Amino acid sequence: MSDLKVEGFKASEFITQLSSAFDNFTAAQRQAQLKKTNAVFELRILNAQKEEAVWTIDMKEKGGVYKGPAQAPVKAGVTLTMSDDTFSQLASGKLDGQRAFMTGKLKTKGNTMLATKLGAVLEAARGKAKL
Repeated sequence: MSDLKVEGFKASEFITQLSSAFDNFTAAQRQAQLKKTNAVFELRILNAQKEEAVWTIDMKEKGGVYKGPAQAPVKAGVTLTMSDDTFSQLASGKLDGQRAFMTGKLKTKGNTMLATKLGAVLEAARGKAKL
């Protein structure tokens, strides 16, 4: 999982735990989550130094997380851009995605309605791994 870590980003720890949670899903749990979510999220996270790291959460085809933008033939349904702190708060459940969006802490590109499903993905993973 260390290939998911990016130096200087708190988000990379959450992303690694998220990936581990997905890996621990049973086949039935994975299929249920894929069917329920049916989306690919591209996360663009900015740290305090304004450096950007990109991860993709594929909950449409594979049910996993990888570093970098969505890879063809898979396309991101929505791209979410936020600070490292904002993602950490979202991942831990301390911040609601809609509130982050409405206050400008979270920006979306693509199908904004898919962004509403990210909270459920993070919550499902929190149930499997302590984020």
